[in-house]
Amino acid sequence: MAVTGAFHDAGYGFDVFGLSPPIVRRAAALGAPLYERYFRVDSRGAEHIPLEGPAIIVANHGGVLPVDAAMLCLDVLRNTPRIPRAIADHFVPRLPLVSALFARLGVVSGTAANVRRLLEDGELVAIWPEGVAGPAKRFGLRYELQRWRVGFAEHAIRHRVPIIPAAIVGAEESWPLALRLPLRVFGSPYLPVPMSPLPLPARYFIRYGPPIVGEPTQVYRDAEDPSAVAALAERARLAVAHLMSQTLAERHGVFR
Repeated sequence: MAVTGAFHDAGYGFDVFGLSPPIVRRAAALGAPLYERYFRVDSRGAEHIPLEGPAIIVANHGGVLPVDAAMLCLDVLRNTPRIPRAIADHFVPRLPLVSALFARLGVVSGTAANVRRLLEDGELVAIWPEGVAGPAKRFGLRYELQRWRVGFAEHAIRHRVPIIPAAIVGAEESWPLALRLPLRVFGSPYLPVPMSPLPLPARYFIRYGPPIVGEPTQVYRDAEDPSAVAALAERARLAVAHLMSQTLAERHGVFR
């Protein structure tokens, strides 16, 4: 796997957020058995991801812990020359031990300033607009999109970058949530209790759709217009929902 793309060394081999491409390469090699043999990821549509320049991937979110996010990032690494910059909830940098590793792998806390800096630097950003609401839903609501945050659409308009919709199917059967304990550990909204101690080897299907761009008439000031932001966010939500529906139907045909 050749990892190239935009990397801005801020000294000692890290960028300003702590990314280390050699560590990304090692992690991708270590994760290959999970990707290839355990989850047997079936990926299509990666040709829609721009090979250079700023862009935003938006995807559905599910499963107790962000294994789906890890598989999406690994999928991008395997199918493009780019390092995806996964945007995490604000409590993730507070997690002991793993927070430093996440930074080395390209994970960035989801502040508006951080996303703006990444896009200005020409990075490929991956965002899960459901946030923690996706993994928190009951098993009976699997693959039903939860409250859809719109901040990514504001960034897309402001920086005039494409949005690539992505659907991830398999994560919600692999590691469903049993219950949520009302404990705010390290700032997280709850403590998840999974139905199984480890994720089950459910097959993953990842699909990318054609890029979504703002209307030609949209200019910088539209990023301050709530209706323009909401309209673009809704276009992306519908695209992800359509991809999920197609992928679920395809999976049903595979396993019939």
